[in-house]
Amino acid sequence: GLLGGAFNPPHEGHLKLARLALDHLDLDELRFVPTALSPHKPDPGGPGPEVRLRLLAEALAGFDPRCSVEPLEVQRGGASYTVDTLEALAGREPHQSWILIMGSDQLPGLPAWRRPERIFELASAAVALRPGSPFLAPEVPGLHRAAVWSGDPGELVALPATELDLASSQLRTCLQASPDEDPEGLPPQVLGTIRTENLYR
Repeated sequence: GLLGGAFNPPHEGHLKLARLALDHLDLDELRFVPTALSPHKPDPGGPGPEVRLRLLAEALAGFDPRCSVEPLEVQRGGASYTVDTLEALAGREPHQSWILIMGSDQLPGLPAWRRPERIFELASAAVALRPGSPFLAPEVPGLHRAAVWSGDPGELVALPATELDLASSQLRTCLQASPDEDPEGLPPQVLGTIRTENLYR
């Protein structure tokens, strides 16, 4: 499994999504893939990719041994495109099956991703329902609904709802607006580092 994002900062919603994927997809491994720079969103500010990578590793400490941080996009630098990451992983680990883990809020934008038809030649997608974002399958060549993931690429499967309406943007706003208050939804070790290093001020 591949769970991508800015993780700016990583929060309990990311961990809940990972848990759903681990429990429902029979994954032997789940890699969190922090972006160097998101091509679909303006730079929201906050710490750079190396710090976000470290915060993510702290969030995963003690979480589940099947989870790890994949630094490929941060190491590559520049805009992080999923198709480039999948091409690199397929070249490096040619016998793996890949499935992208995402929330339903990402589905409408999939056709605008770089080379979406190639993405689904290389991977499938598992989607968890998020509040206010219905599960609407987009028109992407090679992508089709499936009841369960077989390991083949091109399948779109549903995960249960995370039931956590958390967003990194909300947490950044809370941290900046109320620097002396601890917002809910951050793993304790992540919040500790944010406070110690005066991040998101």
